[in-house]
Amino acid sequence: MTIRSLPWLWLLGLALGLLASACQRKIGSETGAATVQSQAQIGALGLDGTKMFKKPTDAELKQKLSPLEYEVTQNDATEPPFNNRYWDNHEEGLYVDVATGEPLFSSRDKFDSGTGWPSFSQPLASASVVSHSDTKYGMRRTEVRSKVGDSHLGHVFDDGPRPTGQRYCINSASLRFIPVSKLAESGYAEYLPLFGVAQPKAEAQASDNSCARPGPGEQAGCTPTLETAILAGGCFWGMQDIIRKIPGVVSTDVGYTGGKAGVTYEDMHHDTTGNAEAVRVVFDPKRLSYESLLEDWFFRMHDPTTPNRQGNDVGPQYRSVIFASSLEQREAAERVKKRVDASHKWSRPVVTEIVDASAFTVAEDYHQDYLQKHPGGYTCHYLRDFPKLPKAAE
Repeated sequence: MTIRSLPWLWLLGLALGLLASACQRKIGSETGAATVQSQAQIGALGLDGTKMFKKPTDAELKQKLSPLEYEVTQNDATEPPFNNRYWDNHEEGLYVDVATGEPLFSSRDKFDSGTGWPSFSQPLASASVVSHSDTKYGMRRTEVRSKVGDSHLGHVFDDGPRPTGQRYCINSASLRFIPVSKLAESGYAEYLPLFGVAQPKAEAQASDNSCARPGPGEQAGCTPTLETAILAGGCFWGMQDIIRKIPGVVSTDVGYTGGKAGVTYEDMHHDTTGNAEAVRVVFDPKRLSYESLLEDWFFRMHDPTTPNRQGNDVGPQYRSVIFASSLEQREAAERVKKRVDASHKWSRPVVTEIVDASAFTVAEDYHQDYLQKHPGGYTCHYLRDFPKLPKAAE
């Protein structure tokens, strides 16, 4: 080695140091301050997030959790990507176990992985999250669960950003988010220093994973065990009341889709938004196939031959539409529509539209589960007593 080569080595070292520094700054960039020191801070503050929490009984969990939250945390289901509450949440705060309240993750360690699920570079404290080998679905992955609640959270992969190199791919349904402004009143005041806020004074192993973060155009590394269907066929009250009782359906909510986003029920009266009243359905495809949902239920509960009308409800917001969220769903919908039309169970041609899913605006609270809140309320939906169609019909 000559003396002349030393300046080049110095420059190379400087460049590599800057590159590493830039990669580290990416962590936390979507929520503000860039930090990967949560675990060190937890230790310095003397916090133990496992001591004051207790897992409820199964009966209590069924009362406390939504059907989707229960399926994910207790039965190891995986929610659909991009259709969950926290994948795109940018607010600062704590993510706690939805079942027990045990603190699990910080927004300071959250980053955008492009998978459609919340992703973290590390848990708040390593003792709060336990890992197990998972070989389901033909993949070798490392499952992560909460220590106290034993809730299924998701999986951890070793393709995360520096310096941890880890990506905790977590179901939103397993988490409850508490913003910094609500920490004290929610009983988590001792965690405020993690976010640079003074605490108020008290009054008197994943190295064998085969899944990875997807590249552009590739599918996410986690495999959803639940699917989402979005269906429109008239007033959403009656449709939701039938759909929520179907075996295999995990959860439903009603809203507006197919046109302008962010609308209200009052906007829908003017027929200018382009939206239809619709039901968003999360279901377990192992118990209920997408084709069965359409053929055995959707095409029986409403009249698919009346354009822009269902019973006494008239207007484009009451049109019959299947909003497909994938090519597979679109192809399945086309097959089912063709079979139903060819069966001549309906005396007129089926006019149901099949279009790509778009932004879904959740309707106001008073519309959700309306007929459960108001038994005997208005509906024009009921199941027609049609014989089951042969799958080979063309």
